[in-house]
Amino acid sequence: MLRRFRRHWLLAIVLILILVLVVPPLIVALFHHQDKSDNDPGRGAALVSADLFGDSFTKVAYLDQNWQPEDSLWFYTTTQGSNLLPYDFFMVLEQPGASSLFRANEHMNRFRYLPQRATSSNPDALPVGFVKDGYLKKDYIGLTCAACHTAQLNYRGLALRIDGGPGGADMVGFLSALTASMKAVRDQPAVQQRFVKEVLARGAYASAAEVIDDVRVYTQRLVSYNVINHSPTDYGYARLDAFGRIYNRTLEHLLNRTQLEAVLRNRYTPAQISDALAGVGATLSSTQRDQVITRLAKTQEDIDWLRAELFIDADAPVSYPFLWDVPQHDVVQWNGLGNNAGLGPLGRNAGEVIGVFGTLNWHEATDYSLGSLLAGKGFKQQALRFDSSVNVENLRLIESHLASLQSPQWPREVFGAASIDPARVLRGERLFNQHCVSCHASIERSSPARRIVAHMSGLDEVGTDPAMADNSVKYLGYSGILRNEYVGANVGNILLDKKAPIAALLTKATMNVLETRDPDKSFVQRWAEWLNNMSKAYSSNEIKPSNKQGNYTIDTTIDPYASLRAYKGRALNGIWATSPYLHNGSVPTLYDLLLPAQCAGGDKQAECRPARFRTGSREFDPLKVGLKSDGYDGFLFDTALAGNSNAGHEYGTVVRVDGAQTLQPLTKEERLDLLDYLKAQ
Repeated sequence: MLRRFRRHWLLAIVLILILVLVVPPLIVALFHHQDKSDNDPGRGAALVSADLFGDSFTKVAYLDQNWQPEDSLWFYTTTQGSNLLPYDFFMVLEQPGASSLFRANEHMNRFRYLPQRATSSNPDALPVGFVKDGYLKKDYIGLTCAACHTAQLNYRGLALRIDGGPGGADMVGFLSALTASMKAVRDQPAVQQRFVKEVLARGAYASAAEVIDDVRVYTQRLVSYNVINHSPTDYGYARLDAFGRIYNRTLEHLLNRTQLEAVLRNRYTPAQISDALAGVGATLSSTQRDQVITRLAKTQEDIDWLRAELFIDADAPVSYPFLWDVPQHDVVQWNGLGNNAGLGPLGRNAGEVIGVFGTLNWHEATDYSLGSLLAGKGFKQQALRFDSSVNVENLRLIESHLASLQSPQWPREVFGAASIDPARVLRGERLFNQHCVSCHASIERSSPARRIVAHMSGLDEVGTDPAMADNSVKYLGYSGILRNEYVGANVGNILLDKKAPIAALLTKATMNVLETRDPDKSFVQRWAEWLNNMSKAYSSNEIKPSNKQGNYTIDTTIDPYASLRAYKGRALNGIWATSPYLHNGSVPTLYDLLLPAQCAGGDKQAECRPARFRTGSREFDPLKVGLKSDGYDGFLFDTALAGNSNAGHEYGTVVRVDGAQTLQPLTKEERLDLLDYLKAQ
């Protein structure tokens, strides 16, 4: 009898494994076909006749990064669940104060989004990283990873597109202009009439009233987003406080009525609160949140109070990181926030989608639970549902796709055979091994066995601007619907009290998103996809949990996120194509990075990093290795402003003791030697 029981038990386990590991991929295959057939040799790149800063190029070329044209185009156009505006709105929207289309190539190029021609995967010729996305049977304009992680460098009329490179976009300027255009539609009858006519002609809306209702909703959503994330320090081009904005989007959607009422009592009367929360239930929908803010934010003082009380300051802009070798890292993000093991990559990417306008329909709902039944509480229980537009299937595929991307190599055929001196490279390698290798490991860029072990340097050691690292640790946020939940940290579980660390709230929220089946799919498809994604995410990820390397403050039960007060040094292959430098983009060229932050007093011959420079141009300087930073009317980057410091990382610029040896500052010739070595990586 016992032997028969064991045999049946083993058979049951085998059947369960077949159901979990074999059946879901077969079902997913019935619903999905990963199309990479778009193999346009030019990868859809378009030319622009008029440029804001006088840049010009007559040809676009790609370097060898181990991607074929179809790989690039797939990356540009694969949706992830971003819902910025109804798609038809974006297609017909006019520029602020003009009748020209907002999406026109010349206009999008002003914000440094990369224009494209029509291709089979992009029939409407949207810029790189802009796509038609869908959620609950409606189409939206959305953003993909490529919008912020595709670079272009111009040199003597040739444009080099760099897949996975740091984008040059001014997202804040883009969103401000988009908001101005939507306000014009809402408030100006002539503009509204033209807009409604064009939207109705596209067929997705049945009446003008429907269009106007959605105009009000999405205009208010943009206004609220801009208010919540206002920063006293302008970001300019090639930077964004992505984490601040992701945190704020998460905090906004965790709010529930109970906590919100308690907070509002500190400023508003019961009657004002009752009016503001009219029609709001236990949890708030996105529309209701926007309405509450509109009803309460009557003055600038109201706006400032609400922002300070409910959200964090998104005032720590950082450069868009480059993506090659990201799947091979042990930890990711500038301060090592993201562990790359297990479901870490999916959680990180889910947070990114939240930041770029994923729709979040988080709410309480009645659910069926076997655990509740066994506990004697009945078969039904109240549970949180983290329904969202986040496309976990595509996030997994994108991460897998990036595993084959390689760093770009210095193109001698473009910059000239003499642009790298082999003798300097050899001398530079010795200098690199003396001054740099302890934090920046050398790797073989094309090796399938490569791993990038990030070296974390504490703020006191590296000395660079602390704002981004400090913000990720110092802020608490209202837990709302997550109150009394637990989230794992390196030192154990953390109970999410009324207010909790924002890093803990984001971790718990993104994990809950991953655990929720896609509400936009049929029952069979949503469960099959979920099982398939979870099993493949675990089984295909070769990165395992490990301790961070470097000199930093370790996490403790008293300070569970102390290790985030540090910045990451990563391998420097392809670093030549990633200007500007330091995590906050405060140094325009690699040559400038090898200089001290400030010149010695009274030394008129001394060289130091520029205190102010321009950003926005794509023109590349192969001598200093970076983008053009003066001589044009670009965004003025002032390193004296909060979050913009160019101090720190002065290795090779001052006397430094490293173990038993004393390292002297580099001479100019040595800086040039090291520069040529970095070009060659």
